[in-house]
Amino acid sequence: MAVSGFEGFEKRLELHFFGHHNDPTVTMGLRLIDFDSLNQVLRVVQCAVVSAVGNHFFDAYVLSESSLFVYPTKIIIKTCGTTQLLKSIRPLIHLASDLGLTLCGCRYTRGSFIFPESQPFPYVNFKQEVICIEENLPDTLCFRKASVMPSKLPSYSWHAFSAGDGEHFPADDTFTVEVCMTELDRVMARTFFKTSHDSAAAKGMAELAGIDGINPRAIVCDFEFDPCGYSMNGVDGDRYSTIHVTPEDGFSYASFECVGSVYDDQDGIVETLKKAVQVFKPATVSVSTTSLHREAWTTVVRAMELLGLKCRSFVMDEFPAAGTVVFQTFTAARRK
Repeated sequence: MAVSGFEGFEKRLELHFFGHHNDPTVTMGLRLIDFDSLNQVLRVVQCAVVSAVGNHFFDAYVLSESSLFVYPTKIIIKTCGTTQLLKSIRPLIHLASDLGLTLCGCRYTRGSFIFPESQPFPYVNFKQEVICIEENLPDTLCFRKASVMPSKLPSYSWHAFSAGDGEHFPADDTFTVEVCMTELDRVMARTFFKTSHDSAAAKGMAELAGIDGINPRAIVCDFEFDPCGYSMNGVDGDRYSTIHVTPEDGFSYASFECVGSVYDDQDGIVETLKKAVQVFKPATVSVSTTSLHREAWTTVVRAMELLGLKCRSFVMDEFPAAGTVVFQTFTAARRK
């Protein structure tokens, strides 16, 4: 293991807002925030937009450190490295307020950092992160919970915080799956080292690795980094997916995140998860599933078992304004 390197594990923040239904700005909502204002927020976080795409439902931005998704009443921002993600809370609330939108829900999640000693304050420990979040939230978000969900694998835990006003809740049919993969296949990882300055290099990486086959329906917006690394956002109707790759040997990491519905063809979701993990052939996989339906996590197990991965730990917890969070870890069945 390298003494120090680039931190692949992301910090993820999700903010939910509401407005008056008779207000015409709610139709576009947060998407009306101008690009310069978003850039100012991202500068505080210590990242920048490198690529973007949008459709009728939302806007997706690839960042120099991960991704940003802007819906009319929801913002999701995840950043890797040593970024200061939580500094975005207060300015985003202010920008939303200027549009007549009020914060009604907040979620913050992350895995266990590979290089925790390299993180700036308050990311040195989860307790400090929670204090920072709560200092930036209005008192109306009074239903709050923070938890560190452990696993049987050393250095693999899931950190989760949620807060809500008790009146507004996310759609009850959707679920979010966050997949974190470490110790990637070394041969595959070489695919994500830049070999040319061709503008189509990112597309070539995706095709060579098989990323383009995970969801062929999606509009893909991606970016390759110099000298290595890759990020991708997929836009499929009102749903996003995202992949981020840190391929360096010794601290290789990849993440995949997507949204599903309990009304979807579950075989299709299983196939998507299987394809995503199969691309990277990781030694260890940790998966967090957030849903108002407890059964959503079963699709994860089915997908991992088809790849010969065995579930090593399983933790379930309930969070206000978020629902049930299930954290599972997997390794190859032959491993102990």
